[in-house]
Amino acid sequence: MKEKSLFVGRPIMIVSRFFRLSFIAILTLLLSVSFGHAYSKATVVQVVDGDTLKIELNGHEEAVRLIGIDTPESKINKKAKKDAIKTHHDLETITAMGKEAAKYVRTLVRKGDTVGIEYDVQKRDKYKRLLVYAYLSDGTMLNEEIIKAGYANVMTYPPNVKYQERFVRAYREARDTKRGLYRDE
Repeated sequence: MKEKSLFVGRPIMIVSRFFRLSFIAILTLLLSVSFGHAYSKATVVQVVDGDTLKIELNGHEEAVRLIGIDTPESKINKKAKKDAIKTHHDLETITAMGKEAAKYVRTLVRKGDTVGIEYDVQKRDKYKRLLVYAYLSDGTMLNEEIIKAGYANVMTYPPNVKYQERFVRAYREARDTKRGLYRDE
C-alpha cells in the first residue's frame, strides 16, 4: 500500500490562498484610488475670499490657498491695485468682483462643512498657507468649480500644476458661455 503524505496538495492550497488574498488587496486599493482621491478631511472655519479658506485640520486652524485659481481681491490692497492696472478696471470694480466671487464660493462651502484636502508637490506658499485642491462632500473639486462658474482665472505656479489642463478647459468653457464674472464681456 502506498503511503499518503500529509503535505500533498498543501503547498498548492497555500499559494492559491496567497494569490486570492493578494488579488483582493490589490482590487481594494484600485477601487479606493479610482472612486475617490486620497485626501485628508478638514472642517471649514471661514471662507476668507474667493480663493482662500480657513480650515481646521488635525486640531489646528490653517489658512488655505486654493491651488491653480485666482479670484479678484475683495479688499483694496497691493494685489488689487496691480490687478486694476493690468485689467484697466478701477479698484471699486475689482473689489466688487472679488466680493461676488467670495459670495459664490460661500454658496458651495460654509462654516462647519467637511472638505477633502489634496496636496500637490509644494505644500505651503511663502505666506505659510497650505496649498490645496479642496473637494466638496459630493467629490466635486472646489477649485475647478469656481473656475467653471466664471469666478476665477487659472493661475498655476510650478511645481503645483497637476490639474492645469483641466482648469484651462473649465476656464475656456466659462468664458465661452459667459458665466459669472464673464457675463458682460
